[in-house]
Amino acid sequence: MSLHPTAVIDSSAKIDSSVTIGPYSVIGPNVEIGADTWIGPHVVINGPTKIGKENQIFQFSSIGEVPQDKKFHGENSLLEIGDGNTIREFVTINRGTEDGGGITRVGDDNWLMAYIHIAHDCIVGSHTIFANCATLAGHVVIQDYAILGGSTLVHQFCTVGKHAFCGMGSAISKDVPPFVMVGGNPSEPHGLNREGIKRHGFSKEVRENLDEAYKLTYNSGLKAKEAAEKIAELAQSTPELAPFVELINTSTRGIIRPKTNKHK
Repeated sequence: MSLHPTAVIDSSAKIDSSVTIGPYSVIGPNVEIGADTWIGPHVVINGPTKIGKENQIFQFSSIGEVPQDKKFHGENSLLEIGDGNTIREFVTINRGTEDGGGITRVGDDNWLMAYIHIAHDCIVGSHTIFANCATLAGHVVIQDYAILGGSTLVHQFCTVGKHAFCGMGSAISKDVPPFVMVGGNPSEPHGLNREGIKRHGFSKEVRENLDEAYKLTYNSGLKAKEAAEKIAELAQSTPELAPFVELINTSTRGIIRPKTNKHK
């Protein structure tokens, strides 16, 4: 273990022998840190927090602090962070609350740029990218491979679907379906995330059915649940559309729509 002599580490912390902890960092009680994780200088990690292996956490980040929720009164809650994440300067990630299930979770191989805030009870998948200053309110779900542009704001209880793309300065107050590109304040749909779809090598059939799913959702005049019924038929031959159907059918806030579209 490579520990700078100025680092302060609670005796109850469980830290793998291959971990590096930089100058003036503080590791509190009930913190677990996995193999080959690097903690830079001036990082504060409080528990209960579990951090996996091969993460990089840069200076001035605050990880596992108590939630910014007035209903929180010190009850037991947890932050879990997976493997291979890059967490840049001034990132703040809070633990969960009792009302929200008690856990905030971040998956694997996420790229969190500077000044990101992930609030209590958020669930972040894997392989996501958060550009500088993106902010999640409480209880937000960000699914795998989603991208949040700089200064994106996501309202509490919203979901951003798999492979979705949120442009710079997006203000998101409703759910974003998988593969959809949104932007603006308030955010509106702007077609499919074609660059992301291309990068991940989806087949021609999948791309064509994604186009059809988008048209059914946004250009057909159908209500969201009606569109989901027709997309479910496409999903029988294209399983990649199943998350699209699931998000529409389980949404509690409704999906993002164009300002001129009155359907809900």
